[in-house]
Amino acid sequence: MAVEKVDLTGARETLLMTLYGKALESRLPNSLLQDHFADEAVRRIDYDFSRLKVDGNLGLGFAIRAKTLDVRVRDFLARYPDAIVLHLGCGLDTRIFRVDPLPGVDWFDVDYPDVVALRRRLYPSRDHYHLIASSVTEPGWLAEVPRNRPAMIVAEGLTPYLAADEGPRLFARLVSHLAGGELMFDAYSHFGLKLMRLSPALKATGAEVHWAIEDPRELERAIPKLRFIGEVPSYKPEQGARLGWSARLFVGLWRLIPAMRKVGRLLRYRF
Repeated sequence: MAVEKVDLTGARETLLMTLYGKALESRLPNSLLQDHFADEAVRRIDYDFSRLKVDGNLGLGFAIRAKTLDVRVRDFLARYPDAIVLHLGCGLDTRIFRVDPLPGVDWFDVDYPDVVALRRRLYPSRDHYHLIASSVTEPGWLAEVPRNRPAMIVAEGLTPYLAADEGPRLFARLVSHLAGGELMFDAYSHFGLKLMRLSPALKATGAEVHWAIEDPRELERAIPKLRFIGEVPSYKPEQGARLGWSARLFVGLWRLIPAMRKVGRLLRYRF
């Protein structure tokens, strides 16, 4: 097994946090994700993952979020078997392999050139799977994406790292370019960003978070083609029961206190 050295800093380095959390969860006998590609990638990467302080609760949280998004992508593709999937800031996530779309789907993973180069070394290629090596905020890469097919856009763990003016501009470009579809991503309130800044992983990597979304309808007003569908619950009771006591307490407060529900949530839009 070839060992892969990584030299990632800042926001790029945080992708190792989510990869490691998903790998940890996938090693459990009752794993939600069963993400063997993530587990193998962690074993191949030459990196001290312990510096990120990812524990079982955080790993399970990442897995629940990823599973929720996977289910929504599968539902969309069941309705539109000729669709495209646009995965923004894909990092080392292996959603393409977990969802395993049918041949009629074209899948595009977008991330920085060094991240895409690492993906090519870690993961196998497959038909109808396209890697785009670019910052998501650079407009030129959209020329590689078809305009005339239904599109499912997913951004997992991306939006907080965008500048507050970059996020709406990015989404506006996407909905102007694409024929129609859905957009789904995780968003954080200002309080949520404050909690993120306390994370040992963010402190270890030096990553900075910027874009907070308090009212999901802000984007409707900024981007007229977007229509807010609703928030998607991340935690089901049977999933939350697997968390440790401190994490269960946080989830309980999250359900009861409106301000806590805005800390971090999955938002869904149609365009």
